[in-house]
Amino acid sequence: MKGSRVQAEEYLTPSVAKSIAQIAADAGRAIMEIYEQPEAWNVKVKGDASPLTLADLRANDIIVAALARLAPEVPVLSEESPWTGGDVATYWAVDPLDGTKEFLKRNGEFTVNIGLVVDGCAQAGVIYAPALNQIWAGIRGGGCREAWAAKATRELDWQSIAVTQLGLDEGVTLRSVGSRSHGGGEPPEWLRDPLSRATNISRGSSLKFCLVAEGNADVYLRMGPTSIWDTAAGHAIVSAAGGAVMDVNTRDELRYLDPRSTLNPSFVSVGDFALIEGR
Repeated sequence: MKGSRVQAEEYLTPSVAKSIAQIAADAGRAIMEIYEQPEAWNVKVKGDASPLTLADLRANDIIVAALARLAPEVPVLSEESPWTGGDVATYWAVDPLDGTKEFLKRNGEFTVNIGLVVDGCAQAGVIYAPALNQIWAGIRGGGCREAWAAKATRELDWQSIAVTQLGLDEGVTLRSVGSRSHGGGEPPEWLRDPLSRATNISRGSSLKFCLVAEGNADVYLRMGPTSIWDTAAGHAIVSAAGGAVMDVNTRDELRYLDPRSTLNPSFVSVGDFALIEGR
C-alpha cells in the first residue's frame, strides 16, 4: 500500500478494527499494571507542560510495534514517538495514553486511541478505556463499504452503537459533554443558544467522543488546541455511528491532511447534523 484510498480499503473492515482493538487492549493491560503501582509511574513534564509517565511510553512501544506487524507500509504518528515518515496520505494516529492527567488523578477516565487517517479523513478508529473495561470502534462507510460502529468490553463482545437524533425543536435539552481538565472556552455565536439550554457532563480524555457516538451525549465542543492523535480515533467512531466532527468556524468536517502539522482548530462533535445546520 502506498497511501491511496483504494489501497487503504483492506484496513477499513470490522475484522481489522477488531485486530486494532486487540492491540489497544494489550496496551491497556500494560497501562493498568503501572496504574496499580504509583511508585513506578516515573512522572516527567514534557515541553508543552503536559505530564508523561512510564505507562505512556510502555503503551506506545506495544502499539507502534504491533501496528508495524499489522501494516508495515503505513507510517505512525504518535504523541510519544517521532513521526516515522512515509506517505502522508494514509497513516495511523496514536495516543497511547490519552488523559494522562486523569491517570494521575486515578479516576479511570483515560484511554488508548488508535485512528487511521486516509486522504485527510479519519476513516477508522478504536478507543479503549482500560480502567473502565470498555472499548469503542468504528469504520466509516463510503463506496461499497457500510459504516460499522460498536462497543464492547475487554472480552470483545461487540454490540452496535449509534448517535441520538434529537433535532433542535423547541423544548429539546441537549446533553453537552466537556473536559474535566481543560477549560471550555467561549462557544461560537451559532452554538450559544442551544448550549445555554444544555445539561453538562464532564469526562476525561477521548471518552467525550464515545459518549456522543453511543448516544449518551449530543454535543462535545472543544475550544482551543488539540492534536491529531487526540481526535482522529474518536472522530472516526462518531462519524461511523452517524454523527459529525466539524471545525467550529467553517462548519466543515475536521481534516488531518499533514501529520507533520499536528494541531487542530477548535471543533464540535455532534450526534445530530441539525445542530450544525441550525435547523
